[in-house]
Amino acid sequence: MQQMVSTTPLSNISNVHPRIFLLLGIPGMEAMHTWLSVPFCLVYLGALLGNFSILFIVRTDSTLHEPMYFFLCMLVVTDTILSTTAMPKILSNFWFHDRAIYFEACLIQVFLIHSLCSMASGFILAMALDRYVAICNPLRHSTILTHRVIQNLGIVIVFRGALLFSPQPLMLRWLPYCRTNIIPHTYCEFMALIKLACAETRIFRLYSLTAAFITGGLDFILIICSYAVILYTVFHLPSKAARLKTLGTCGSHVCVILVAYTPAFFSFLTHRFGRHVAPHIHIFVANIYLLVPPLANPMIYGIRTKRIRERFLQILTFKKYY
Repeated sequence: MQQMVSTTPLSNISNVHPRIFLLLGIPGMEAMHTWLSVPFCLVYLGALLGNFSILFIVRTDSTLHEPMYFFLCMLVVTDTILSTTAMPKILSNFWFHDRAIYFEACLIQVFLIHSLCSMASGFILAMALDRYVAICNPLRHSTILTHRVIQNLGIVIVFRGALLFSPQPLMLRWLPYCRTNIIPHTYCEFMALIKLACAETRIFRLYSLTAAFITGGLDFILIICSYAVILYTVFHLPSKAARLKTLGTCGSHVCVILVAYTPAFFSFLTHRFGRHVAPHIHIFVANIYLLVPPLANPMIYGIRTKRIRERFLQILTFKKYY
């Protein structure tokens, strides 16, 4: 009896801050992890190829040294780092059942994923700003969006993401985890860890909700407002040909917005309000958000931009570019 009394407190203390967490993967789909790893890996490799191709093309083609493509490069760098933050560990879990992740590494992953998502949203907003200036004030486009302005916007967006989400790992480190160290997810995510805590987390949840609104929510509202003004300007152009041509310049960016925000909002809302959504659906969509935008963005601009498309083909066929 004495031994039982002495060991119980030690067990509780060790579970308050576990040394490692175990990533369960996609709940209910564990038997399919090996099969899922194949498309996951192919999409990730395709995203790396596409994003590095975009960076190479924009860097080497001086005709693409324009604000839209500079912001696109910032976006693809962010997307590449974001997917690389999670995908190697996800594939290791799927292939080798390597579920363990150190507590500190889990906190770093939380910070990187959320801050990089914020940065990606900011760069999409910057691209909307570029389209707004190009269409609504075309004569001053080059004087408004100078190289210095573009650089400062990039710094502000990165600083905003890092500043708003740097408290998250500190919050998570203070919480006790005496329920379990098993995370029903493929990667470390703030709300997934919050649900494991055996303490009052209302303030932490409110902070996360506020930070998400200040970044993704506010960015999306500003993008909608900018495109409302753009559409108003476009439909007041004198000719139908001019309207179609102007709308065509926004097509790629609209596709990027849809690809980025649709799974992001679904994942965000279901995590907080979708109690009746099956866990495997939520986790699968959360993985889609890390996989699809990095692959889709270079494909969208590669298909819709003739200069990028031609250079893509030359890179893939190893032809010399002149």
